[in-house]
Amino acid sequence: MKIAVLKERRSYEKRVAATPDTVKRYKALGYDVVVESGCGLGASFSDESYVAAGASVGVSLDQVLQGADIVLKVQRPMLANEGVDEVGLIPQGALLIGMLNPYAAHDDLVVYAANNISAMSMELVPRITRAQSMDVLSSQSNLVGYKAVLDATDQFGRAMPMMMTAAGTVPPARVFVMGAGVAGLQAIATARRLGAIVSATDVRLAAKEQVQSLGASFVMVENEETKQAETAGGYAKEMSDDYKRQQAALIMETLKKQDIVICTALIPGRAAPRLVTREMLDGMRPGSVIVDLAVEQGGNCEVSEPGKVVEYKGIRIVGYRNMPSRIAVDSSALYARNVFNFVELISSKTGGTLDVNWDDEIVKAVTLTHEKRITHSQFQSV
Repeated sequence: MKIAVLKERRSYEKRVAATPDTVKRYKALGYDVVVESGCGLGASFSDESYVAAGASVGVSLDQVLQGADIVLKVQRPMLANEGVDEVGLIPQGALLIGMLNPYAAHDDLVVYAANNISAMSMELVPRITRAQSMDVLSSQSNLVGYKAVLDATDQFGRAMPMMMTAAGTVPPARVFVMGAGVAGLQAIATARRLGAIVSATDVRLAAKEQVQSLGASFVMVENEETKQAETAGGYAKEMSDDYKRQQAALIMETLKKQDIVICTALIPGRAAPRLVTREMLDGMRPGSVIVDLAVEQGGNCEVSEPGKVVEYKGIRIVGYRNMPSRIAVDSSALYARNVFNFVELISSKTGGTLDVNWDDEIVKAVTLTHEKRITHSQFQSV
């Protein structure tokens, strides 16, 4: 059976869905792998490195997709009205595996179903023990948290650690991380390694111990509501307006003392919660830096703008797009390994062919369309 690896054509995307390392693994499973020429260049993988791993290189999109049984992508493929009709060239009956963004791209599901494509969205991998090796959100968020701190230091006009010199002492920077999920915890760890004094907040009380274990202090309004602030899947829930008011008052006082703020709060399928308002910014010190990792879903900071570094009263608000792509070599390596682990799950034990158990809880969780139908319960109203 043939696996096709496509070049990413969407803006700001440098990652690739398979690396030479995972190509070797697919070959060991018995698959033929064809990669589109240039697909790995953004992540520093040459066509020659794929050939050395056992893949063949297709010059045209049509050539790569012809006869493909599995199509691997990072972002969702383009439709005809987006300039290049990638979806239209995918063979009927093929499996499409990628981060397909079904919450925002509802209409694409109709096209997948009409074209008889079995579309599988890797963001929907459940947070269960046996699926950890396939959890793309965690692997990508881990790198994003690290990169966010580096981006903040790039914009910050001071040093991070305390430095004692003959000319005087440089005080340590104060870093505040908003949202203690995977990205937030990595941001805490990275800022601590750089010598900053770190604090963090989250609506989930369970995050308190994790934050403190990394050497940061925890900032949170604790009440009865916070005890139920986490979903069964481990994500933060939307909080009540009353809780948001109490938390906002606490955050406002906390922000006045900070030099760098890393905003990481996201709720799947919802606009990003607004955590930093103009009023809060007005109380912050000039020279402070905010990195808004949620900028593409509406932003945690009121004045952040996608793709821009905004200056507001001497405060820099960083809103870079597609943060995982800014560290494309490692994010591609981790994503490609996640995808390989999933493909291995749905492959036959003898190798080289698919053996999909459509009742497997992981498969059911990620499958959007199959046999010309939208099968995922969350999106069947599309």
